[in-house]
Amino acid sequence: MSHPPRVYHFAAAFGAGGLLSLMVLFNGTLATYGSLFFSSWVPHLTGSVTALILLAFLRPKRATATRPPLWAYLGGISGGLTVMLTSATLNSALALSGTIALGLAGQVVFSLYADIRGLFGMPRKMPGARDYLSLSLIVAGSLVIIFFGGAS
Repeated sequence: MSHPPRVYHFAAAFGAGGLLSLMVLFNGTLATYGSLFFSSWVPHLTGSVTALILLAFLRPKRATATRPPLWAYLGGISGGLTVMLTSATLNSALALSGTIALGLAGQVVFSLYADIRGLFGMPRKMPGARDYLSLSLIVAGSLVIIFFGGAS
């Protein structure tokens, strides 16, 4: 059963997007004064320490006794590479808006691929015309931002 979206769903999504933009800006600033490696390690180390402190205080119980699949551990690697790449592009001609636009386009392309292949245990779903229209508009918007965003 599908529930209609509520106002706080939109507010949470808007807030997460705003925090993502701030994170990319902070990581780019760290890369300017340090290195791409440094700009990747600072947020990951901060997040890891925060998570360990929360785990120590909350002491959650495991939902299941089974171990997660090996691919579940790749999130840290892809997250570190993402931070390093966004830090590098932020300090290039792409700037913040181009970096965010390309990240959004990449997420949409991968989600369509994941739907087609049925990745992560989800059922296979063929994208419809609306999905491809959305993808083309996102890619077109990304290209406009990248190639014409700096023109005044």
